[in-house]
Amino acid sequence: MDIAAVSMGLSNNKLQTSVDIAVEKKAMDVSKSNNESMIQMMEQSVSPYLGRNLDVRI
Repeated sequence: MDIAAVSMGLSNNKLQTSVDIAVEKKAMDVSKSNNESMIQMMEQSVSPYLGRNLDVRI
């Protein structure tokens, strides 16, 4: 068994895991930002005074 090859393989595996975690963290940050923006847009679109009164003409 080649010790150098095993060491390189473990090192590459560790690096790939670190990269995967960093990408997932970035995706979570982007998702959180998008959710916050969506909530702000929904809050701004609400007009509580609309729909309270109904005018009926006969």
